[in-house]
Amino acid sequence: MTNSAPLAPATSEKLVLTLSCPDQPGIVHAVTGVITRIGGNIIQSQQFGDPDSGLFFMRVEVDSPVGREPVEEGMRELEQRFNATWNVDQLGRPLRTVIMVSREGHCLSDLLYRQRSQGLPIEVVAVVGNHPDLAPVAQFYGIPFLLVPVTKESKQRAEEELLTLVRAENVELLILARYMQILSENVCAEMAGRIINIHHSFLPSFKGARPYAQAHERGVKLIGATAHYVTPDLDEGPIIEQDVTRVTHADSTADMVALGQDVERRVLAQAVRWHSEHRVLMDGARTVVFSQ
Repeated sequence: MTNSAPLAPATSEKLVLTLSCPDQPGIVHAVTGVITRIGGNIIQSQQFGDPDSGLFFMRVEVDSPVGREPVEEGMRELEQRFNATWNVDQLGRPLRTVIMVSREGHCLSDLLYRQRSQGLPIEVVAVVGNHPDLAPVAQFYGIPFLLVPVTKESKQRAEEELLTLVRAENVELLILARYMQILSENVCAEMAGRIINIHHSFLPSFKGARPYAQAHERGVKLIGATAHYVTPDLDEGPIIEQDVTRVTHADSTADMVALGQDVERRVLAQAVRWHSEHRVLMDGARTVVFSQ
């Protein structure tokens, strides 16, 4: 009689679980019950019930001794019961990312530096530019640079090339790092909730060309930046992060540009980190951000 080899034990895995559903009694108890049944340990748990939308949001970090699949099986059982949207992923797994750029390199350089030196949890599979200016930055970090010029006549073909890349490389996140083109409804729909944009924020708002010069002429005292998800409504997607810095009458337009670029770098990097760590959940036109 031949003895069969014993089954290898499941590998312990640290996971992050997110959930949103209509607010109702028993949600936390049910989710923690799934984790308890598989012998898991909750490392961190955050919850929020929105009285305006009537939705409940939850983010849990779990140490699972039996891996990911039993947690997913348990959540599938809860999905219909609570009408829930949920996700389970490996804690800290870098998201496969494409960064899109035009000519300004401050956000691209910052993201690639943070990814390499500060553990920003993204895996940049390519930098896509509609101008060649930033190819040397990508090459310095060993990232492929894809030049995709965009004109009125070539816009549809350029977006088809982008989506081909997204599908072929299993891209999970698009970052518009001062990419000065408007994405079509088709791209926004395919990557809904997975495109992050950064732009300046002024009080009052200045649109069009030379916003920093306009702000200087009006004598603004605050400049800032907003990172948000991209939707077909230009610059009106759900906001992830914002910040401001003070300026005075002594600051020139060049000073304000430098200060503004610094805020843009910080805000975009923070938004990308929170998204990649599954800390941002959609709440209609708003977001719930479980920051640390």
